[in-house]
Formats: sequence, C-alpha cells, structure tokens
Amino acid sequence: MPTDCISYQNSGYFSALMNDYLDQKTKLTPLYNRFPTLDNFEAQIIEKQTNFDNATRKTLVSVLQKQYLKLETSVKTQQNIENLSHSNAFTVTTGHQLNLFSGPLYFLYKIISTINLTTELKTKYPNNNFVPIYWMATEDHDFEEINYFNFKGKKFRWNKDSTGPVGRLSTSGLADFLEVYKLELGSSTNAETLKKLFKDSYLDHDNLADATRFLANALFGDHGLVVLDADDAALKRHFIPYAKEELLHQSSHKLVLETAEKLKDYTVQVNPRDINLFYIEDTLRERIIIENEKYKINHTKMEFSELEIVSLLENYPEKFSPNVIMRPLYQEVILPNLCYIGGGGEIAYWLELKSFFAVAKITFPILLLRNSVVLATEKQAKKADKLDLDWTDLFSKQVHLVNNRTSKLSEFPIDLATLKEQLRQQFESLYAIANQTDNSFMGAVKAQETKQMKGLANLEKRLLKAQKRKLSAVLERITDLQNELFPNQSLQERQTNFSEFYLEYGENLIPRLIEQLKPLDNTFESIVF
Repeated sequence: MPTDCISYQNSGYFSALMNDYLDQKTKLTPLYNRFPTLDNFEAQIIEKQTNFDNATRKTLVSVLQKQYLKLETSVKTQQNIENLSHSNAFTVTTGHQLNLFSGPLYFLYKIISTINLTTELKTKYPNNNFVPIYWMATEDHDFEEINYFNFKGKKFRWNKDSTGPVGRLSTSGLADFLEVYKLELGSSTNAETLKKLFKDSYLDHDNLADATRFLANALFGDHGLVVLDADDAALKRHFIPYAKEELLHQSSHKLVLETAEKLKDYTVQVNPRDINLFYIEDTLRERIIIENEKYKINHTKMEFSELEIVSLLENYPEKFSPNVIMRPLYQEVILPNLCYIGGGGEIAYWLELKSFFAVAKITFPILLLRNSVVLATEKQAKKADKLDLDWTDLFSKQVHLVNNRTSKLSEFPIDLATLKEQLRQQFESLYAIANQTDNSFMGAVKAQETKQMKGLANLEKRLLKAQKRKLSAVLERITDLQNELFPNQSLQERQTNFSEFYLEYGENLIPRLIEQLKPLDNTFESIVF
C-alpha cells in the first residue's frame, strides 16, 4: 500500500474554513479558545476546573447511573461514571445522530478519536481522569437523515412515520427490516454476530435512544465509553438560566450573526433563529417564535405570555430543547468538558459560537477534527503497489487521476507545451515584421496565432483521448481500485456502514482502529486488513 501520508488540507475533502483552521490562520484565532495540542490541554483543564459548577456533577452521575441501570456495563465504564463525581475528572465529547445501526463508518472514527484522546491525556496529565462521552442527538427530529445505512452498495431504509424527537421513537417495525438485512449478511460467524447485535440493540429495546445506547456500549463499552442522553429533566434544570436568557433577550441571535459576518468569506454552516429553542413532547418538536408579544409554538395553536413561558420553563425544563446553536452551550453547562470532537461541518458551526459562550460565561472547549480513515484489503494494497499509485493519486479527482496516469504511462509526451512554445517564438518574429507595416497585417498575424494555438490544443486533447484508448486496460484497473476505496467518488467513511467491514474482519476491526488512530495527527490514516 502507498506509504505516503496525506494531510486533511491536501485531501480535497475539506472546506476552506477547515483548511484554514488546521493551518491556524491568524484571522480565525479569535473564534476558538485553544488549538488542539496535547500541551494546550493544561490551560484548558485549569480554566474548566475554575469555571465549572461542580454541583452539576452529582446530577450528571445520577442520570448516567439511571440510564445504565438495565445495561450490562464494563468495569471501565462504571469507573468512568463514578469518576465524574470528582473535581479532577473531565470529559472529551463527541456527538452523533441516532443513525440506524450507526449509519456511516465515521460513527466509529468519532468515538475512537474520543477514546484515544482520553488515553493520551491520562498519560500526559496522570493526576486527572478523562472520560470519553458519546452525546446522543436524541432530540433531533429529522428522521430522514438517520433512517438508513448503506451496505455493499445497497441502501437499507427503515420506513416509518416520525414527528417528534427521534430518541423517543418506537423501534417497532425493525423486526421486518432485520429479515431483509439478514438475506444480505449470509451465514458466516461474523454475520451471525451482526444479526444478534442488531436484534439485541433494536428488537430488545423500545425506543431509538435505548437501542443506540446498547449498540454503542456493545461496540465500545470495554474501552470505557460513556453514552449520554441529555433529553432529561434533571439535566435540563441546570440549563434553565441560559434557556431563560434566550427566551427573554435572544442574545445568541445577535452574537452569532456578528461572528457569521466575520466568516462571510467562507460558507456559513448555520444561521441563528431569533429564539434558538424548540418546544418538545413525545411526538412534537417545533420552534418557539415570538409574534405580537406572545410566545407561540410553530405549527400549533399553543401560545404563552412571557410570564407563562418562563413559568413553564422553570417547572418543566424538559419541554425545552436546544437547537444547533444552543445545544453546544447546553453540553458545556452540564459536562466538565475539555474538548469537542466532530467532523468538518460540526467544527465549522462551533466556530460561530465563541462570543456567545463568552457572554454566557461558559468555557469554550478545544475543537478537534475527528480522525478520517481509508480501510483497504491486502488485495487492494497489492493492486495499488502494482499500479504504482500513491495516496496523492488515489485522493485526486478521477478525471485528474486518469489524465495524470495517462501522461505518466505514455511512451511519449502528451503535453504539447514544447511545440506551443516553439510556435509562440515563431509568431514573435512575425510580430516584429508586422510592427513595420500596417495594422491590417498585425491583425492577420494575431488571428493566425490564435488559430494555430487552438489547433495545437485540439490535437493535444485528441492525443490524450487516443492514449486513453490505448491504455484503457490499465486505466480501468486504476479507476476500479479508486472506486472501491472511494465509493461514489466520495469518502468511504461517509458512504459505508461498519457492518460491511465487520463481516470480513469481525472482532479485530475496532481494536485495530483503536491501535492505529492518532487523534491529534491531522492526517488521513490508511489501514490495511
């Protein structure tokens, strides 16, 4: 397999904002607290320890113990939950939607980045404890984003109506789904393990939150992962002052808009609402809006006066759900958190929030881009070696890959740059003559130069096309390999479900990933099985 490494910045798969963040461009420095280096965590620990309300720890531990009550839990996870009650324990957090059977591969990479960073932090700062947290996005309501996964090029979709927060959604109907999925899995030992994992997760639990917790715990419990469902009245009680501020003064709207203006040269990830809170019930999650001095629940007939909605918040905080702007603040209020690990899109919207955190007087976490990985088989690795391909080749756009390899494999230069330069020099001599006669001749020379340069360019294209036909067999092997590693000419981790690889590599898959991934390296990992 190619031994060269490719940075996230050079991969072609990250936005200009992410590339500039990773390059630590000074214009972005005001938008984050500290850049993710191991040494920078020392100051982050001190700041969070100073600013975090330790009274929240008791609630957090109590809620986690309740949520894990019926779950077989590893000693390491139990110890991590218990550690959170002490002031020297801190979290590293990643968040993810409740995608069916984990969704795309990067679900694994997010969590492994989180686990591995806590291990590195413990080595560096042994007097503290560090707990990896998977924050389940149980309050999201966009079911269409999570109700499917891809396996061997096929989309497996769970068809069901959903109107409220997805964590509370019944898992009924997934027994029929499993029967269809089983047909694709086959009957190997690893296939049977996957079938049981799906059944135990989704058929033996009543709602999507409990099912996803079981799945994540089954995959990562031995490594101490703690899974949190923050859709909880006790936890939200700690968030009441911040939700009240949002209802009465809408400060997040102004502050985030000001930051978005500073990012106008980039693609802005999210835009704030006037009020960045939802009202939720089991089958309802709708925006809270203000009209005619009344607080109204969008698409319903419910409305409240200012006094009524504040009273509702103070008595039933669980009825208020933070949106994408407020959720990060909620997370940092209830967790002794040092770092948030996410994908490029997530880090981009976090970069809009620092001024909002400053006004709320909550420590802004370190932001770390999760690990990205390309998984390959030994057969694919040997193909790449035989075809003399490196990662720069494989990550390039396919049209560029084919053109570059055609030029490299051709027995003669396809680029006619030398002939173009010779032609340019010949016309320079003609221009010298033209300058000594009238303008009509000068125009004729220019027209002839344009015509002949265009002719050479066309010949160059035809020559490239002819060589592609001649080299079609080897070029097809090259594109086939790239398509295997980059399905739909996209990142494998955004397309493929972990079960496709578990089917082949079984229980060795996750330990191998944990062994190899380095969360602070900022380079694509390539792992050959």
